[in-house]
Amino acid sequence: MVDDRDVAAVERQLGRAPRGLRAIAHRCPCGLPDVVETAPRLPDGSPFPTLFYLTCPKAASAIGRLEGSGAMRAMQARLAEDPELARAYQAAHDDYIARRDKAAAEEGMEPLPRGMQSTGGMPNRVKCLHALVGHELAVPGANPFGRETLDALGEWWADGPCCSEETSSTTTTEETM
Repeated sequence: MVDDRDVAAVERQLGRAPRGLRAIAHRCPCGLPDVVETAPRLPDGSPFPTLFYLTCPKAASAIGRLEGSGAMRAMQARLAEDPELARAYQAAHDDYIARRDKAAAEEGMEPLPRGMQSTGGMPNRVKCLHALVGHELAVPGANPFGRETLDALGEWWADGPCCSEETSSTTTTEETM
């Protein structure tokens, strides 16, 4: 069960009510949720493959700047050239699918179909750093590109929380939760 204060904080971060919310998967050093775990299917039964959803607008904005700088193209090139990195990224994908299937079982729902994407382009593409960071924050050490992105971000939280009870923000760029 997610605490009502956390639900309210996530609503302020997203600018709307979250859907399929299962748990707080990670907290920002400021104390607010920054990654939530969602059910693999939304309440209407439609698939939602993003298990770990980054909600912090400050982190999302900083990641967006990295994406705009060409970081994903460089990561994609390295993925094609480095077999060890490719194995680690495949392992991240496998971890994500296993966790998503476990969440489906715990929710009493059908798992998502085999062959459906995991998140962020895994295992063959680098498509969304927001999703890869969400995975790495929720499961430290699981996602090599999520870790690399976090290392490049610095302390996005350092100037204070992303939202207060009086504010809301809507700067995430992931699939609509």
